[in-house]
Amino acid sequence: MGKIIAIANQKGGVGKTTTSVNLAASLGVLEKKVLLIDADPQANASSGLGIDVENVAIGTYQILEHSNTPKEAIIPCSAPNVSVIPAHIDLVAIEIELVDKENREYMLKQALESVKDDYDYILIDCAPSLGLLTLNALTAADSVVIPIQCEYFALEGLGKLLNTIKSVQKIHNANLDIEGLLLTMFDSRLRLSNQVVEEVQKHFSDMVFKTIIQRNVKLSEAPSFGESIINFDATSRGATNYLSLAQEIIKKNSN
Repeated sequence: MGKIIAIANQKGGVGKTTTSVNLAASLGVLEKKVLLIDADPQANASSGLGIDVENVAIGTYQILEHSNTPKEAIIPCSAPNVSVIPAHIDLVAIEIELVDKENREYMLKQALESVKDDYDYILIDCAPSLGLLTLNALTAADSVVIPIQCEYFALEGLGKLLNTIKSVQKIHNANLDIEGLLLTMFDSRLRLSNQVVEEVQKHFSDMVFKTIIQRNVKLSEAPSFGESIINFDATSRGATNYLSLAQEIIKKNSN
């Protein structure tokens, strides 16, 4: 039975999509069967794995609407053992369309029942907001990875996200767990980066992944080639970091 992990933070630019794409590819390289769901209207996770988002006929939108099944939306991609349910800009409209639906927070959860057993891990790349799309992801997920940028406002907004997770646990998904806080965009030369790491580790100790994702030029170049960092440059620091994160998650879930 697949574990569903949402990658969420309502702050933009913290490395959610980079983490979704490269964690999926790393788990795939470690011979896990992975499904990546792009639940962000910007569709960067889809294009980052070489999918032509302009020509997506069936994607996350149709699944949330229940007009198509996940199986009809799944596309293979450039990363081994990884399949994708892509997004399209039309996903922007889904929040308005679902607003009057009964059980609107459970649309994704219901849809994924049919494919949950086909994968080891299902990752959901969430939009940078706490709207209905992200709520659907958190309701469907078993756990959530929260990327935190090693910068000045890192902890701003984290309290809000943790409160949202608490209320999802209370109302929609009692089993939702925090898989871990992931420190991203770390630059060892900056005192501020080191202070953020210390601060987060002090406040959240066991909840923080041991792996820290370092700033890496190759990581920012890879998406423009439609490839994960593993395909783009397997020897880069970014690839090493994400493989380490994947191993940490596998180890944590095999206990």
